[in-house]
Amino acid sequence: MARAPLLLIDLSSRVPAYEQIAGELRALLVAGELRSGDPLPPVRQLAMDLGVHFNTVAQAYRVLAEEGWLELRRGRGVRVLDRKSSPANSRARENFSRELNRLLAQALGDGVPEKTIQSELDERLRNLPSRSHTKGSSR
Repeated sequence: MARAPLLLIDLSSRVPAYEQIAGELRALLVAGELRSGDPLPPVRQLAMDLGVHFNTVAQAYRVLAEEGWLELRRGRGVRVLDRKSSPANSRARENFSRELNRLLAQALGDGVPEKTIQSELDERLRNLPSRSHTKGSSR
């Protein structure tokens, strides 16, 4: 049986649980903590572990499958695919910009200092396993 990844979701959040699950798994995939061929827990198992309905986990898995991260095999489980990154299209860039603006507004509204935000962003970029930008590139 697949080892359950450590996922943290907030059931009281306004962000739907399936989006939180997909986002947490996406972060593990991008960080290289889940690799091509790795199995993920069955839908019902992960749902029980997280305290959500199995359809919530199934929806998160479908989102990631549509993005090319997962292979869903009926009766045989879920596996991580070898997803080759491609240049971001304009829709992906717009989505990123909108989401980043939302997160920045929330952080600043919660009193997080700009220097802390900058250092967190820098740290995250430095720790990406395969990044397309080079050190010292202009911002």
